[in-house]
Amino acid sequence: MPSITLPPKENALFKRILRCYEHKQYRNGLKFCKQILSNPKFAEHGETLAMKGLTLNCLGKKDEAYELVRRGLRNDLKSHVCWHVYGLLQRSDKKYDEAIKCYRNALKWDKDNLQILRDLSLLQVQMRDLEGYRETRYQLLQLRPAQRASWIGYAVAYHLLEDFEMAAKIVEEFRKTQQTSPDKVDYEYSELLLYQNQVLREAGLYREALDHLNKYEKQICDKLVVEETRGDLLLKQDRHEEACQVYRRLQERNPENWAYYQGLEKALKPGSLEEQHKIYEDSWLKFPKGLVPRRLPLNFLTGEKFRDCLDAYLRMNFIKGCPPVFTTLKSLYTSQDKVGIIEEVVLGYESNLKSCQLFSENDDGKEEPPTTLLWVQYFLAQHFDYTNRPSLALDHINAAIDSTPTLIELFLIKAKIYKHAGNIKEAVRWMDEAQALDTADRFVNSKCAKYMLKAGLVQEAEEMCSKFTREGASAVENLNEMQCMWFQTECALAYKAMNRFGDALKKCHEIERHFVEITDDQFDFHTYCMRKMTLRSYVDLLKLEDVLRQHPFYYQAARTAIRIYLHLHDKPLSDDSEQSHSDAENLTDKELKKLRNKQRRAQKKAQLEEEKKNAEKEKQLKNQKKKKEDDDEEIGGPKEELIPDKLAKPDNPLEEAVKFLIPLKNLVRHKIETHLLAFEIYFRKEKYLLMLQSIKRALAIEPSNPWLHECLVRFFRGVNESADLAPAVRTVLKLEISRLFGESNPQSFNKNFLSQHSSSIPHRLAAAKMMVYLEPSSDQMACEIATALDESLTGRSIQSCGEVLAALRERQLGEDQQRASEAYRAACRHLFPHCLLFAPAGLQDNSAVISANGDASADGEHDDNEM
Repeated sequence: MPSITLPPKENALFKRILRCYEHKQYRNGLKFCKQILSNPKFAEHGETLAMKGLTLNCLGKKDEAYELVRRGLRNDLKSHVCWHVYGLLQRSDKKYDEAIKCYRNALKWDKDNLQILRDLSLLQVQMRDLEGYRETRYQLLQLRPAQRASWIGYAVAYHLLEDFEMAAKIVEEFRKTQQTSPDKVDYEYSELLLYQNQVLREAGLYREALDHLNKYEKQICDKLVVEETRGDLLLKQDRHEEACQVYRRLQERNPENWAYYQGLEKALKPGSLEEQHKIYEDSWLKFPKGLVPRRLPLNFLTGEKFRDCLDAYLRMNFIKGCPPVFTTLKSLYTSQDKVGIIEEVVLGYESNLKSCQLFSENDDGKEEPPTTLLWVQYFLAQHFDYTNRPSLALDHINAAIDSTPTLIELFLIKAKIYKHAGNIKEAVRWMDEAQALDTADRFVNSKCAKYMLKAGLVQEAEEMCSKFTREGASAVENLNEMQCMWFQTECALAYKAMNRFGDALKKCHEIERHFVEITDDQFDFHTYCMRKMTLRSYVDLLKLEDVLRQHPFYYQAARTAIRIYLHLHDKPLSDDSEQSHSDAENLTDKELKKLRNKQRRAQKKAQLEEEKKNAEKEKQLKNQKKKKEDDDEEIGGPKEELIPDKLAKPDNPLEEAVKFLIPLKNLVRHKIETHLLAFEIYFRKEKYLLMLQSIKRALAIEPSNPWLHECLVRFFRGVNESADLAPAVRTVLKLEISRLFGESNPQSFNKNFLSQHSSSIPHRLAAAKMMVYLEPSSDQMACEIATALDESLTGRSIQSCGEVLAALRERQLGEDQQRASEAYRAACRHLFPHCLLFAPAGLQDNSAVISANGDASADGEHDDNEM
């Protein structure tokens, strides 16, 4: 159908529609659309129909919007407006590839349309179509050479394509057009110069970058960046004397910056430990109150010199009362010799401070105040906790609390000790005590909520967080709005431990949505950063977005979701009534009565919670309705609601798991768990070549990993016994297995693994589980191998022993292991007296949660980021 040209009156109305859309006056825009379309001559005017659809889309009427825009496009296929509007509609739905196609079609009919070219360039950089982005920016530069955004966009395109020299030339050509007085403070010009310098450095043109820095130094506002960059450039050109002067100036500016001392070391190039130590000794004289020049030598000193330097450093901190001193020394704990010296020195302080109120009997001068002993005990509590001696840690922290019962830090450490000792119930009690001492401290409030979640007290944690969330709104909803991912991660783990898989998956999906939102939010910065000239930050943002899903929060959420989906594939959820009936058959009358009482209490509690939630929801709906009435121009439609019951019963759990796996395979390849989770999915899908790929990647990271061993045994057995394998695939698999392992017999492979790693509890457990998997009759021998707790064995931690106990209870080491399970629990109780997981049946209410929450700290029992 040919384009319909509007007469002047309707054309004026159409222009007003465009203005209304730009100013977000959508209701008025619809009125003007109606005026044009009510005229029978223009009832099918394509561009008006398209604009009406676009306006309705902004009001959340998506289906109607698509129908109108497509109708408008059919009526006027040669209109760039219709194609542009269709592209905007696709863009609002995040269908960026489709939107790019629409913009390209629009440009066929109006190739020099600036707005369409700009919109196309934004989508191309968003989708990282960098070649296309460069071409589009070149067109914009040709059409608008006087606009600075045209030049900058073209330069950034080359920068992102890593053609740094070309990017530097474009920026220089643009800089020449800028008339700026050398004495005038111009932040945008300053940012341009710093960006240009960054491009020169990334191009490896260090001499040119230094000349550029010296030439334009007066016009750059950020003097600290100038000095730091100069020091780095001088080092790269081996101009060590000049670099030394720069880093000395920087030290005077901030004597507590580690990087300046490291830069000074590189500039002075000490040839021996004595010369290296001399650098810091000079700094002590220059900065007598500086802590960093006394801390850094501890990294390379040993023996008596280490002891002397440590003594000076610790005394300064204990006298001042510096709580983070243990955290600053934690990196030294990889050396057993240094750990021994630290312990000896600080225990000596404690003994002398108790007897004569001095650090050492040989000290002259006034006695130390009681607070010095307090901080020494505080340090020792953390030291013994970190070295897995909870009883000694508790003795020291209790002594400190007795002397100063109002210091919050002491209660935080006591809670942390109990958490690491496996008693999360007691940890929550002491963290709650700390929170009660200062209810206005958000950090302590958050820590308390986190510990409650680890203990499975979700409702209590929500109430704790509600003290700092927005009034009139549910705490959970507000935390979700604020993208509070630590809370949602801990919630997911707590729900998973309670077998509330739907609720756990809801939290995982909420975290995934946050990352989608963060990715989408970069869209607004493509134009903003060009306008404000914050180009260094802009390029850093784009690089960050490319690896965004490497973030630990996404990794934890994805890992939890994949494990839940694997569980739901293996054991799909049945009706609650059937589940409870099957459980009841295995219980005695006394246990059954106890279970039913517990279920009644839980049902009553759930009912009260549901009523409370419904009341909150009604209140929220009223607030939302009022907000919509106040803001007539409400934009966007509602997101699909995450319903726990629906999430817990997916049609294809493995496909859902793959959605979480793909970003991990792309961005978190360095973690073995990524590839082992991939194997677990592909094993269930019987994709043998993909299993082989996952195994090879895992082998390259940690060949002796216990979980990897289990995967290999199952893989070998599957290859040997599967009847559905194509002959060509079987041949490839056999060849690869032979090349990598020399054999494919799972029994002998498992036997060799056990003999090689017989001194490690996690490896013994993996081998024992595989013995039973391959030959169920070997359960007695497997049980003996897995439950050994000799002192000579490594890996005697709460986590690994908990895994052995779980394997016994889940019958992975044989069917009838109840007696062995109870004996092993008692033996572990003797090893870990504070741990609830190994407590007698009546005391381990929270043990399941503790065991599951091991996932959160799988890299180690002690959280490095805590306090």
